[in-house]
Amino acid sequence: MQFGWLTLSLSPAPEQDAGRIDNLIEQACTAERLGFSDVWLTEHYFTGESVYCDSLMFAAALAMRTERVRIGFAVVQMPFHHPVRLATQLALLDNLSKGRIDVGIGKGTVYNEYEFVGHGLRSSDSRERMEEAVDIIGRAWREAPLDYHGRFHTLRIPAIRPKPVQQPGPPLWRSVISPGSFRECGRLGVPILTARLPVERIRERWATYAAGIEEGGHDAATRDRLLATSALWRNVYVAESEAQAEDELAALLGETRAHMMHVREAYNPPDFAPDPATLNAWTDPAVPDSEAIPFALRTGSLYGSPRRVREQVAELRDVGVRHLLCQTGFGAMDHAQTIASMRRFGEQVMPAFAR
Repeated sequence: MQFGWLTLSLSPAPEQDAGRIDNLIEQACTAERLGFSDVWLTEHYFTGESVYCDSLMFAAALAMRTERVRIGFAVVQMPFHHPVRLATQLALLDNLSKGRIDVGIGKGTVYNEYEFVGHGLRSSDSRERMEEAVDIIGRAWREAPLDYHGRFHTLRIPAIRPKPVQQPGPPLWRSVISPGSFRECGRLGVPILTARLPVERIRERWATYAAGIEEGGHDAATRDRLLATSALWRNVYVAESEAQAEDELAALLGETRAHMMHVREAYNPPDFAPDPATLNAWTDPAVPDSEAIPFALRTGSLYGSPRRVREQVAELRDVGVRHLLCQTGFGAMDHAQTIASMRRFGEQVMPAFAR
């Protein structure tokens, strides 16, 4: 199996931001030393999640501090970026990292409308903005010059320089949940990542993705590569005992959810409400913590002693998961606590699944 490391931790106060950013750099470098194959960065603004905010600038710092590990985005919120500037920044990152960039793309969070408002936007046209930006970026990496006339952008681009190391450009990943999205990404030959997918649904979704790859007419090498890299995101917390892990992770998730609900209530505009179809027990403010936290533990988390976590990873492997993204920091988790859990996972869990 292949193991990635993912950060979505919280800086609880502005005066802690600088120290927390330093901690995340150290954690990413530790992930490389422990043998994680990739590190993944999230993008959020204004309220302390993803404390570095600008994941592309942070990725440049990591590119200079690491040598082997791939650097991914889970995900770039596309409406917040001009596509030509983003295409140029990603091409430069690919050069700085010597071809180690993976780009997850998304239309922006469906819960944090305040992030759109803070960028002078609303989310109502976010999918259309994302699709147009993706089209521009892909074509800009392939075509020179490029004339483009779209709904949001009219452009004439002589060329993107420097050219990406990976040709025609860094892989563009999609975050998927529904069966239709798995199939469509398979048809397009697009690498995928998914989160909070119950174990009993994983084999079915992976089979749907494989069927889409076949429908798209991709060759065997492409099929094998896509299935090997398809990534599942899980909370991962390894402690000395199962009881300790459950108690500590539950408390951290409770702090995370309290912050999440507070900032949405405080900053989302009064005319905004998320689509009810996007809500689940973790994201629905009407669901009490007494139900939400067990739901997150059950559907999105691997936790316990090293022995128990090895069993949980084996269960995922046995239903077809070959690439696991491990979120090891939750809420305002202490740096030393994060490193200790990462080391237990890297030294006592990952070797059992070495190729």
